[in-house]
Amino acid sequence: MENTDTTSATQATATGTTGDGCPVRLTSKAIEAVKSAMAEEKLENHGLRIAVQGGGCSGLQYALDFSDEERMGDSVFDVGGLKLYIDMASAQYLKDTEIDYVSGLNGTGFKFNNPNAKRTCGCGSSFS
Repeated sequence: MENTDTTSATQATATGTTGDGCPVRLTSKAIEAVKSAMAEEKLENHGLRIAVQGGGCSGLQYALDFSDEERMGDSVFDVGGLKLYIDMASAQYLKDTEIDYVSGLNGTGFKFNNPNAKRTCGCGSSFS
C-alpha cells in the first residue's frame, strides 16, 4: 500500500485524559520514531515525556525522555497510541507546537515548530 500522506495530513490528534486539549501535535513520522526507539530499548508501558527547561543558547530548551509514570502536575495524553506526559509549566511554552521527525543534511532528529518562540538558535533545540 502506497503512503501518500503529507505532513499536515499526518498530524495526530490528541485526546487528553484530563479533559484538556494536548498542547502539541506530533506528525506520524515523530510518533513512529518514538515507538521505534521504545521498541529498540524494550520499554514496554512507557510513554514520552515532553518538557521545556531553562538553558540552551536562547534561554529555554526542549527535553524529551521516556517515562513509565505520571508525576504530580502532569497532564497525560494519548496521541496515535503513544502516551505523552507534559507538566503544567512546560505546557504553556508548548501550546500549538508541532513535533516532527526529520532527516536531512543537518542530521536526523526531532524538530520543534513552535509558533510562540520569539527567537531560536541555530541548533534548533533552544528558544525564547
